Amino acid sequence: MADTSLRNAVGYRNNNGGMATVLIVEDEEQVRVLAESYLREQGHVTRSAATKEQALAVLEVAKVDLLFVDVGLYDDRQVGLDLAKEAVERLPELKVLYTTGQPVTDGMKALFVGKSALLPKPYTVEQLQAVLAIRFGFKPVNVPTTPSVPT
Repeated sequence: MADTSLRNAVGYRNNNGGMATVLIVEDEEQVRVLAESYLREQGHVTRSAATKEQALAVLEVAKVDLLFVDVGLYDDRQVGLDLAKEAVERLPELKVLYTTGQPVTDGMKALFVGKSALLPKPYTVEQLQAVLAIRFGFKPVNVPTTPSVPT
């Protein structure tokens, strides 16, 4: 059996609470770093990439449960859509969460892969958490507990 730390290092899923390994593909560094920080706080493993090529390289070497991709990488809407399609062709069980700050037409939605959802920008951490939990079943594992009040 493989060493647990090695499996976790490459994104092995922890079945004890919904943790996911998320590949964030975002060309805006600040947005990418904030998404990574939030997802890590929630107990998820993150990988990140700024380009389609970087993302495909990560998918070659790491187990990923969810591709969180900006539709309009470098202002080209087709890049994010193409990345998602190619990633799912390689990894059919991969789930995809699209994000964009641009209007999304029905024609564009028709190009989304199966097992996907859309989170429009700007989004809050609460909206991201809700989509992950409701649409994909990835629930945070590091949720602060509220102290109980004695009755």
